[in-house]
Amino acid sequence: MPTKVIEHQVLLKRPHQRQMAFMRSPAKRKILRVGRRGGKTTGIATAFTEDFLAGHRCLYAAPTQTQVERFWTEIKLALEAPIRAGLYQKNETEHLIELPGTEQRIRAKTAWNADTLRGDYADRLALDEWQLMDEDTWERVGAPMLLDNKGDATFLYTPPSLASRSASKARDPMHAAKMFKMAQADTTGRWAAFHWSSHDNPHISREALGEIAADMTSLAYRQEIMAEDMEEAPGALWKRAWLDAGRVQTAPEPMERIVVAIDPAVTSTEASDETGIVVVGRWRQRGYLLADASGRYTPDGWAKRAMALLNQYHADRIIAEANNGGDMVEHTIRTVAPGAPVKLVHASRGKAARAEPVAALYEQGKVGHVGSYPELEDQLCSWSPLDGNRSPDRLDALVWGFTELMLGGKGLQIWT
Repeated sequence: MPTKVIEHQVLLKRPHQRQMAFMRSPAKRKILRVGRRGGKTTGIATAFTEDFLAGHRCLYAAPTQTQVERFWTEIKLALEAPIRAGLYQKNETEHLIELPGTEQRIRAKTAWNADTLRGDYADRLALDEWQLMDEDTWERVGAPMLLDNKGDATFLYTPPSLASRSASKARDPMHAAKMFKMAQADTTGRWAAFHWSSHDNPHISREALGEIAADMTSLAYRQEIMAEDMEEAPGALWKRAWLDAGRVQTAPEPMERIVVAIDPAVTSTEASDETGIVVVGRWRQRGYLLADASGRYTPDGWAKRAMALLNQYHADRIIAEANNGGDMVEHTIRTVAPGAPVKLVHASRGKAARAEPVAALYEQGKVGHVGSYPELEDQLCSWSPLDGNRSPDRLDALVWGFTELMLGGKGLQIWT
């Protein structure tokens, strides 16, 4: 990005057209939805440098140290000359530059949630990679810190792919998208929403953008490069409207049957893929999702968790997928609970073929979720048969469970 020299030999990168639009907006609350390498972090660094030079107290926060360092590098380069001249003081440990004796300051820090953002205040606040943060970061700490000076806030995010959502601290993985919609609908001028794709940054390689399309799924490309909020993947078997229509707050009692369904991770460490663990029940020919306990477990860990759920919900058996290492799965469960009622199954049909009948139950209004399960529901609406063999763990466990309860085990074979 070209640079321009201003007072005190401060070097500011010249914003491209999309960056300039949000920088010059008078809105008190701005939200930016931008493709990867689209220039959102560079843009907010330039905007904050200008705000700092105008005497403001600026605070930038992002979830990881790597993201903070990108912003911090831009700020240091811009203010290098006046820092060397002694006009401003720089603290590398605190990622802080200030004019001594005044409130004029710019700082960068890591923040995942409300607690990590505490301990500061500002009249210019930016929350980068907002989609990965807990919503309380803004609601409980960010908004109150702007009260004294009627400060401004900017939220920046790239629509998260299924892989990146697994790293989110948010209760609702779609909270950034919902805020963007709210900002778009605002008619008071207090909020402004800005959207641009990676292609709108004139300083990145067109050839590289063309090549990356071949390395990504169409869904990931639309999210990460085109910066589109996708509530449902093209061709997804589940629709969010079906989930919302069937949602209930309490389950009917007593259930006719309850099972704990498990889709074990292929590898066997806590840092491996997730193991899908769900509890599902049936009452009067209607299915209910009662719990989602999926997560990263050791084999011993997921087996103990499954047994705890079996006892907690008075389930009649554990349904465990055994395609990958059936002997290991059985041995793990029997080691933890020798007498556990377990049915080990493997698929006699492909992923799409066995998922479609369960999705059809949702479409017909025969399945309801007791409460909200953002991560699982995100997987249901983000997976498409077009994705080939990849299918998320939570989704797989749910399919195993409802196939057993609602479809008489059709498409499953007992592992013997």
